[in-house]
Amino acid sequence: MAQTLQAALNNVKDIYMSESSLATLLDFERVLDELDVYAFANWKKGELIAGPEYEKYFVSCTFMWPYKQMPDPRGGQQLLNYNCEVLYKKDELEYPVKPKSPADFRPGTKMAKTKKVPIWVLTITMPKSLISDIGRGTVELENEILDAADLEQSYDEGVDEEENKVEDQFSPDAGAPQQQQGMAPGGMPQQQQPGMGGM
Repeated sequence: MAQTLQAALNNVKDIYMSESSLATLLDFERVLDELDVYAFANWKKGELIAGPEYEKYFVSCTFMWPYKQMPDPRGGQQLLNYNCEVLYKKDELEYPVKPKSPADFRPGTKMAKTKKVPIWVLTITMPKSLISDIGRGTVELENEILDAADLEQSYDEGVDEEENKVEDQFSPDAGAPQQQQGMAPGGMPQQQQPGMGGM
């Protein structure tokens, strides 16, 4: 059965009307990115035509590609390594032509005639556990869940503090460190010279 452009557009509209579907799709895409699938040829050119569709333990999305720009199967193999299911098939996309004359309309209607072009259709079924592990961007440490962004921010703040200490130490405005009375450079007590009483 040929895919239709109108059905794909309606699917995208439904996603934007549902916050949960949009969030799931963003997490789905994040998994593809984290697994480096987009490094393989033509994977970035895929367009969503159906989904996300939910099962108890899985989420499925269906994408299409121009027939001459088939996504590299090595990207699909990358997903198989993480217990995803990848189904390739040849199909057709049916879309209305741009009317240029009365002959471009269907007889007795004002609807444009349609044209079919060959495409590749790829359905990816992904475990929800994989989406959860990768999509949240969190790590577990001693039974506590820490947000990765917070960890990076804390690290950056620590680096900034160390840099400030170094800058203060070598700042030309800081001048030479003042010596405490009775202390020699290096923190050693000054020894009294002969003939100089300690009165």
